[in-house]
Amino acid sequence: MPRRKMVQRMLALGATALTLGMRSRSDATPKPSANAALRWGVDYGAATDPALARTCALLVLEPHHARPIAPLRGPGSILLGYVSFGEVERGRPYFAALEKAGALKAANPNWPDARLADLRHPAWRAAVLDRLVPAILALGYDGIFIDTMDNAEAMERQDPVASKGMVAAGVTLIAAVRARFPRMRIMLNRGYAMLPDVAPKIDYLLGEAMASRWNFATKRHELLSDSDWDWQAGRLRAAKARNPALGLMTLDYWDPADTKQVAALYARERAAGFSPYVATLALDRLVPEPS
Repeated sequence: MPRRKMVQRMLALGATALTLGMRSRSDATPKPSANAALRWGVDYGAATDPALARTCALLVLEPHHARPIAPLRGPGSILLGYVSFGEVERGRPYFAALEKAGALKAANPNWPDARLADLRHPAWRAAVLDRLVPAILALGYDGIFIDTMDNAEAMERQDPVASKGMVAAGVTLIAAVRARFPRMRIMLNRGYAMLPDVAPKIDYLLGEAMASRWNFATKRHELLSDSDWDWQAGRLRAAKARNPALGLMTLDYWDPADTKQVAALYARERAAGFSPYVATLALDRLVPEPS
């Protein structure tokens, strides 16, 4: 499931660490003000609660579940479909063709079922522009949520020769998506190495694991240090300086039963001017904000 991409990144997310022509119905969808706190959520499960979904002004969903999405849409809301630009899971229907074309590289060491995408390869660019994004829009989504773009920077750092130009190729790909689908909503998860160039091309930027994360070693949620939070907050704000209309979103992980701490996470992110959501690590259901 796509939620694995969020989970695998949590293995290494201290704020400074990195792991390895068609128009949608969004043409007529009003864009919420980026200055207002935006109630939003992420649910990659197949049984999204319609009542909770309709309370979200912005909602990220897994588009490959066979279901209508109209019951999940609230008045004036925006629905985004998940798409991984940085890697491809073996179960995806386009995996074999990309592998044959040589557009896939090594397996992700944290998730061997996924192969890293070569963002420089023309077959990958064609797949994104001609197949992946149009398929999501054809289902009625207003845009896309782009995940795993941190892979490009990690690949360049690990092998500067073989992966030379990977970040630049990611910038070019996002620019091409924006040019092909000018009115589509685009939300990017992190991808900080690309932000100086792509911030003007996107509508929303997500800071994942801003103030809290799941520690896989201790099997517990933990709060991140102030310096970690400041590191990521600085990159969000720098992107907004490049694009004042950019919506800044945050995603934290915590036990929903601990309503006091969950409320504190919401309060901290909102006080900083971000639009927060606090979820379970699995991201397979919507978790309402404590009253």
